[in-house]
Amino acid sequence: MSSSKFYEKKGPFPLKEIIKIIGIKEISTNNKNSKIHSIESLDKATKNDITFLNSSKYKEIAKKTKALACITTSNLSKLLPETCMKLNVKNVLYTVTHVSKLFYPAADIDKPDQHLKGSSKFKTSYKKVKFGLNVLIGKNVKIGKNSYIGSNTIIESNVVIGDNCIIGSLVTIKNSIISNKVHIQDGAKIGVKGFGFIPIQDNNLRTPHVGRVILNEGVEIGSNCTIDRGSMSDTVIGKNTFLDNQVHVAHNVHIGKNCMIAGQVGFAGSSTLGNNVIIGGQAGISGHLKIGNNVKIGGGSGVINDLPDNSQVMGYPAIPLRNFIRVNRNEK
Repeated sequence: MSSSKFYEKKGPFPLKEIIKIIGIKEISTNNKNSKIHSIESLDKATKNDITFLNSSKYKEIAKKTKALACITTSNLSKLLPETCMKLNVKNVLYTVTHVSKLFYPAADIDKPDQHLKGSSKFKTSYKKVKFGLNVLIGKNVKIGKNSYIGSNTIIESNVVIGDNCIIGSLVTIKNSIISNKVHIQDGAKIGVKGFGFIPIQDNNLRTPHVGRVILNEGVEIGSNCTIDRGSMSDTVIGKNTFLDNQVHVAHNVHIGKNCMIAGQVGFAGSSTLGNNVIIGGQAGISGHLKIGNNVKIGGGSGVINDLPDNSQVMGYPAIPLRNFIRVNRNEK
């Protein structure tokens, strides 16, 4: 991932040790003694990393991965380059969770930051920052000039906040990089662990989330929004995008520039939005979708398929706006 400074990281580990954890008994390769430095997404992995592939939707990225090895299935392994060792398993995400826990043993639960101190102890460090009452700050936090932090807000260790930002009261920020001129209104939660787990009888297995939240310049986050950090890659909100109150953005979601998201919209994990997207209130976006540029989604819609550039849709499941209007006229 882009940075592991927010998480305790173990390793590197010999590939043969990881293969043993996965439960593969026989594998013919000269690389079994190679050291694996991290588990990464397909596009971020290097020759020192292990990655995973669990859907053909990522076949174009899979073809280009530089990972030394990939956790996948026998059906999907043909999508990987010859240089990548295929580690075929029955349940990819279950296996990935165990390997992730090897590298990041403490990232499956959000424990409170143990390094928080009152902002009064940091007056010399943040001379050009204004603080409300009872603000708590972790270690190695960076806050830019002319920013304002509201009362009872918590900024956990290693968070970066740019210049001219306004952070409201009762906000919690962790595992995040925030650019200049970002406004975060009261009660928002930024960088919390996403809803990631593997269902197991009598004992669900939590998945480590070791990505970040990246808020680009000019972003506005409404009151009581929740933005989950990425699982392995980052959750990213593009420049000048505005989120209304009570919006939920799940792990690995990428939202483009100049988007307008109305209240109570929910994004499932790993969906990607283009630029200039407008979404009406209480709409839902399913996971792993690609929404194009200049798309308009009506309020209360349920989007379950990819949408090309310039689409206008409404309803559940979301259909082209003209069709939606025609169907509803016929029903009256």
